[in-house]
Amino acid sequence: MNQKKFIETFSTVQHKMYQLARRLLVSQEEAADAVQETMARLWEKRDKLVDVNNKEAYAMQMVKNYALDRLKSKQASHLSIVHSNYESGDRDAQEELESAAQVIMVQKMIHALPDNYKTVLQLRDIQEFDFEAIEQIMDMKSTAVRVTLSRARKMLKEQIEKQYKTEIA
Repeated sequence: MNQKKFIETFSTVQHKMYQLARRLLVSQEEAADAVQETMARLWEKRDKLVDVNNKEAYAMQMVKNYALDRLKSKQASHLSIVHSNYESGDRDAQEELESAAQVIMVQKMIHALPDNYKTVLQLRDIQEFDFEAIEQIMDMKSTAVRVTLSRARKMLKEQIEKQYKTEIA
């Protein structure tokens, strides 16, 4: 694979790689480093990539594995899984505070999910990957991806319902 073909193939997936790494790693710099390192590894393997059917899913799996390795490493012990809060400029201060509190609450609930649940939920519901790509990224069978996603959604829903019942009572 030459440089032009490599750039054409992976330039479109870089943003998705960054979003996944950003979701797993706490800082933008860590996420950017993860994407850069993954791209370097992909470049080193460029001749072997001809045999890969879904290069996007392969790249996503590589960045996911790199980010998880960083989280597990002693060097990155200060990192935690978070989700960035996107702002909307047309709300008043009270709504902003309530919205921020809800986002933080859901982030904590997602953080409490098992790792596979978190990752599958992120890939499907936030980054909107199709099931086939998630299967390749997570190295899981189709039914396992669907079951994991269903269980993650159910667990998250139960936690949210429990939280609102607690707040109302």
